[in-house]
Amino acid sequence: MTLLERRVRSVLLFELLSGMWLTLVYFFRPKVTLNYPLEKGPLSPRFRGEHALRRYESGEERCIACKLCEAICPAQAITIEAEPRPDGSRRTTRYDLDMTKCIYCGFCQEACPVDAIVEGPNFEFATETRAELMYNKDKLLANGDRWEAEIAANIERDAPYR
Repeated sequence: MTLLERRVRSVLLFELLSGMWLTLVYFFRPKVTLNYPLEKGPLSPRFRGEHALRRYESGEERCIACKLCEAICPAQAITIEAEPRPDGSRRTTRYDLDMTKCIYCGFCQEACPVDAIVEGPNFEFATETRAELMYNKDKLLANGDRWEAEIAANIERDAPYR
């Protein structure tokens, strides 16, 4: 570019006008932002959110106390205690999950042979204290009951890829 062309562009404020033109073009296009608390974007079926323990349709909890999720957790965020039942099966007496340690890797969900522990679609679980992020079995089962429809739908949509 010659010195004359640069001077003409500078005097006519070419960069400023091209920027204003670009702004005008985007002003009339549809908006791409969301009004977050009122609108929420789509989530993938593989989204890893708040953990939940699922139940069978009969209401019995799915966890068979195999402790695979506890063994595979790289952050050691899961603690399980189990005892045998009179019918010979094992069930958990204590299932604790420390969400402050969890790195949301999804290994617990992959390791579970009965899809008992899952990472659900809830991403809004901020708390005021760290103690509220220590999930026990009752809290995890309540999450599973609350989100069961969406969790089941996500597992079904993801089934061809598992």
